[in-house]
Amino acid sequence: MNRIRTFVDTGVLIAIARGDDKAADAALAILDDPNREFVSSDFVQLEVLPKAAFHRRNDELNVYREFFEGGLVDVVASKSITQSAIAVASEHDIHAMDALHIASALEAGVDEFVTTEKPSKPMFKLAQPRVVSIHPGATS
Repeated sequence: MNRIRTFVDTGVLIAIARGDDKAADAALAILDDPNREFVSSDFVQLEVLPKAAFHRRNDELNVYREFFEGGLVDVVASKSITQSAIAVASEHDIHAMDALHIASALEAGVDEFVTTEKPSKPMFKLAQPRVVSIHPGATS
């Protein structure tokens, strides 16, 4: 059986690490799904690790580190990903960091891009990858 190749956006990790959001249960259900293979990137690490480290939120930092060390596929930052992100952002009016995440997901050939963003965001108009929201109240 093929596993669902899943890119996990930063909001998903933050929801789990902070545990104070309705999205945390949905996020944990996704991360606990044995039928998934997880993908992340240098850009996700850049978004979550420095703030947690700077503010000495060690429990939060440990959640992130455990995820990144958990045998996932890691997409390394590159000029081609940056160029792809520029193209995606230009065509779909997607914010810079979201475009970098989408470009990384495309590079890795994911099946799903899981996020806490609202389904009204431009990224949900993409044909690929399939964008799934665990935002409280989302139905995507």
